[in-house]
Order: sequence, then structure tokens, then C-alpha cells
Amino acid sequence: MRKKEDFNSRFNLLEYILTYHRGLFTTVFLLPISTVVRLFRWTKDRLTLWLFSAPQLHAKRVEKVQQALHNWIAEGCPSRLTTSRSGWQAMSELVPVYKKTHRAIPMKNMRDILHLDTQRNTVTVEPYVNMGQISRYLIPRGYTLPVLPELDELTVGGLINGFGVESSSHRFGLFQYTVESLDIITADGTLHHCSALENPDLFYSIPWSHGTLGFLVAAELKVIPCQPYVRLEYWPIRGLMEIVQEFEKASRSEDFQFVEMLMYGPEEAVLMTGRMAGQPSEDGRVNAIGRFWKPWFYKHAKSYLDSNAAGVEYIPLRHYYHRHTRSLFWEMEEIIPFGNHPVFRALLGWAVPPPISLLKYFETDTTKRLREQHHVVQDMLMPVFHLEKSLRYFEENYQLYPLWVCPMSVYSYPDGRGFLRPFRRPDGTEDPLYVDIGAYGTPRKPGFHAMEALRALEQFVLAHKGYQAMYARTLLSRDDFRTMFHHSHYDRLRQELPYTRQAFDEVYDKLGGQSRLSPADFKKVRPTS
Repeated sequence: MRKKEDFNSRFNLLEYILTYHRGLFTTVFLLPISTVVRLFRWTKDRLTLWLFSAPQLHAKRVEKVQQALHNWIAEGCPSRLTTSRSGWQAMSELVPVYKKTHRAIPMKNMRDILHLDTQRNTVTVEPYVNMGQISRYLIPRGYTLPVLPELDELTVGGLINGFGVESSSHRFGLFQYTVESLDIITADGTLHHCSALENPDLFYSIPWSHGTLGFLVAAELKVIPCQPYVRLEYWPIRGLMEIVQEFEKASRSEDFQFVEMLMYGPEEAVLMTGRMAGQPSEDGRVNAIGRFWKPWFYKHAKSYLDSNAAGVEYIPLRHYYHRHTRSLFWEMEEIIPFGNHPVFRALLGWAVPPPISLLKYFETDTTKRLREQHHVVQDMLMPVFHLEKSLRYFEENYQLYPLWVCPMSVYSYPDGRGFLRPFRRPDGTEDPLYVDIGAYGTPRKPGFHAMEALRALEQFVLAHKGYQAMYARTLLSRDDFRTMFHHSHYDRLRQELPYTRQAFDEVYDKLGGQSRLSPADFKKVRPTS
């Protein structure tokens, strides 16, 4: 990421600073801007919630979306459609080019928590409600989501239309399996309430469809009772075979609500297992890891490996859920190399992380080129049956650490609906247990080129019946994409639902090729009429 290249005469000072002194630029320039942006957003959000946003306004917002679709049909369906939310706000490192070419449907105010039903144990929310909102709302009321992904800005709509995983996913599956019902407006302006009993074809086909079947306007999510702390055990492990065995054992155990592992090298890892707790006990200390002056979580976890000693901590539940937010897992180390220094944390830890949208906006042609050659942001969902082989593959081809290793279950939907299937072992038995291997950062393998490595990795995942998380870049061909993800019910729905093919790209067209560009390339794209 920071390898120096020869500069031509057009290489200006700002680009030089952004490329080779990114930490200094981020600290001196971007963090103050981030603070102003956060204050502006906070004020705007509060005013919007106070003046224009409330659960009773939800019906009016739905009507506004429907009217926009009726107007589009009356005009003869002149263009394809997208939501009005800015592409810069997406959690991907890429920016959707279709945001400049498609008609925007007004949805960005759909960010209210609508109703908590303690009789049915559900919470109903609009699609742009994020995980930070939900954890702040539910936990003081004694509830939580069965699967609550760790980054604050992840939205419910993105986690349903895309994918969501957390350290409780070995028990509850992906985020999509926690959905009780969905409200979606199809391209003809019709509002459909979808559940396992009502419109089941649509209900089971929306996850991983990336908004290509309609506009999600509300989701009813399951909730479970929670306790104020997570009793987290840290287990340093050495030796790949033992790492794989202990990880799978913990992931299949009924004893743990949370399981997560960080690989710090090809033969060393810290396995973390946890369960909720009412009050701290004397077997461990309380650690409020979310405080801005605290060490970044992955650095803290590594201290158990360095000392070669297991340990127990009691972590406030909300701090646990968002443990990777401040450091964006470990991406902040590449943005601000000194960001985990105690002095920096004490003085400026409250200001990190800067918004992802700003980090994307300040990408230059040179940083884009360096990132595409040397940087990786990918999640590969592999059958746990192939975990050892997968970790060896990453070591041989990436040499990138830490790796995030998080177990999850993939369940069958009725009648083969949906994009995903459980893994079928060589003996013919189904095994729902997969593992998300998250690779974020700059690999140390000599001669590494990210695009070539991605092409090979995707073929490895495809050959071993895994799935790629589609928030990131993909080089899969259309045929390979349709082999990886099951399309039969999705294709039929796109044929049957009125105006769907005129309104929405297919998933592959929305996610592959040039449909999502780097921010530097995106700035060069001009809107089409």
C-alpha cells in the first residue's frame, strides 16, 4: 500500500501527501473534517428525527416511494432505478456507478425504529436503521438481535439485501435468518408483506438480491432477551491442526453464544468464546473496550497470544458488539499507523474512525493503483470442512494477518429457494457450518498483485463450494457467479413481477465488472441523460 513508485511531472503535492503520508494527512486534515461532518450529521439527524421523522410518518414515506414508481411507469420506464442514498455511504471500498446513471427513488429518510413487540419478540425497523441505533435502542430495554454485526454504520437493508455475519452466527445463522417478515415495494408500486407464510417466494429470495427485486421499506426482526455483559474467554493456540480442531469444536458447541478467532500468523491464533452474563464474577475483570482510550481490540486480543496465557474478561454487551468499529477491524493501522499509540488514543481516539465516505472520497489515481495492486478487502464464506485447506491457501497466496475467522450456519430455505445452500460433504450429508474468512489489509507475499490473487481466490472458493461476500470487488464471470449462487427462483420472480426487468439490474450486473468503481474512477464518470 505504501510502496514508492517513480513520479512523473504530473504528480502533485496533494497526491504525494495522500499517497505516502496518509496518516499525517488523516490526523491533521481528515479527522477535523470528520468531526465537523459528524457534528453536522448529528445535528441534521436530530432535527430530522424531531421535525420530519417518526414511526407514524412511515406510511407517508411508503406512499412517496409508490408515487415515484407510478410516475416512472407513466413516463414509460425511461431508466433503471436505485435508492436515493448516496453510493459514498456504502460500506464497500467501491462506489456504485449506477448511482449516477439510474433514477433515484426517495428513501433516505427511512431510518426509524418503528415498533418493539415484546409479546412476539420482534422489532420492526426501516431499512436505513443501522446497528449502532439498534444496539443503543434494544440493550437498555433488555433485548438484542440474535445476530448484531459489529460495525456501527451497517444498515438493516444492507445486511438483508447483502449479507451479515457476527460471532453468534454459528448458532443463529446469517443476519437474514433472523428476519420474521419484510415489506417490499415492487417496481409496479405494489406494497407486499412477505413472510414464511405470506408471499414466501419473495420473502426467501430477497436476501442476497441486492435490491434487484424491489425496494425494502420495513423489516421485522427477531429479538432475544439480553444481559449487560459478555463473559469472554481468550484462548491462545499454536499449531494449525490444533487451531482448526479447537475452532470447529467451539463452533459446534452449545455452550457458547459467541465464537470468533483471529489468526495472527500461519500457526498462531486467539480463539474467543463468550456467553452473556448478568454480573461480573471474580474469575475475570471488567473491560469496557469501547472507550476511546482503550487499545484497539485486535491488539488487545493479541496480548493473550504474546503472554501465552488464557484469560477471562467481562465486557459490556454493546462494547462487545462494536469491538471492531474504532479500528475498522485493523484497517485503521494502514490509515493511521500510530493510531493505537497510547498518546494518540488519549488525545484523538474519540475522533476515529473517520467516515468511510471521506476515506473513499480522498482516494487519488495513485492510491487507487496502489490499492488495486497491493490491498485486499474480501470476505470468503467457506465450508468449515475446508477450513484447514483455506487457511493454508491464504498463507501460500496472501501472507496477510490478522485474518478474521468467524463461524456461521447456512440453512436451507423451503423448496430450494434462495441463493445459498448448506455444504454437502463427500459422504452426502448436509453440514450447515461455514466460516467467514475476512482478509483486510496489505499482504506480505512477494510479488503480490491483488487483482490476480482475487481471480485465483474466487476460483478456489468456487471449487470448494464456498461463497463470496458481494460487498467487495468480484472478477467472477457471469457463468461462475450463477454457479456460485443459485438463481432458479430469483430468475422466475424477475420474469413474473411486473416491470422488474425494466427497473432493476440483475444481481451480477449490479455487482460485477464496471458497475462498482473505485472512488477515483467514479469521480470521472459523467451522468447519462
